[in-house]
Amino acid sequence: MKKRNLILVRHGQSEWNAKNLFTGWKDPGLTETGLEEAKNAGLLIGSQDISFDIMYTSALSRAQRTGQIILETINQRNIVIIKDEALNERNYGSLAGLNKDDARKKWGEEQVHIWRRSFDIPPPDGESLKNTAERVLPYFKKEIMPKVIKGSNILIAAHGNSLRALIMELDNISSEDIVKLEIPTGAPIQYEFDEHNNILNKSNLYEE
Repeated sequence: MKKRNLILVRHGQSEWNAKNLFTGWKDPGLTETGLEEAKNAGLLIGSQDISFDIMYTSALSRAQRTGQIILETINQRNIVIIKDEALNERNYGSLAGLNKDDARKKWGEEQVHIWRRSFDIPPPDGESLKNTAERVLPYFKKEIMPKVIKGSNILIAAHGNSLRALIMELDNISSEDIVKLEIPTGAPIQYEFDEHNNILNKSNLYEE
């Protein structure tokens, strides 16, 4: 039986991650640490000896660059790459670009915590995780999962919250629990499926 592989990886550390800023749809680059995380992700993925057919990524450069480094590391530069803003990070609206400590001073620690950790309460002019899932999941179900079921091996290089939305669906995690899930930067997560869309195995390819 041929296994179908889907690997999810959050981009490496960005310049704004390092500065403790809300990022969202803003487009900072990777730090040196982020570049190393992307390369290490490539080494971990390469150890699985998977020949990929397509890489999906977002419209944001930190995810695209992470995916590019992974493909270079595993010597699969020439596969199809599809970029779509449906896989973008959650839009943080008025919080974007703010230091998280400054945001707490402006709106209060409790309110910022609610915006960050509730499932369906968005920050001003932004998206909740629920809103993010509402754009990520239809794209995933229409464009990506059918290719996996047909036998393609897929790599997705995306973001913490767009990947949370996918993992919530794949692992059947509740809206209360998904907001607690932390996805490290540059840490690949592998799913193996059979031809009937059943998950045969899920494994973190990194040390927790």
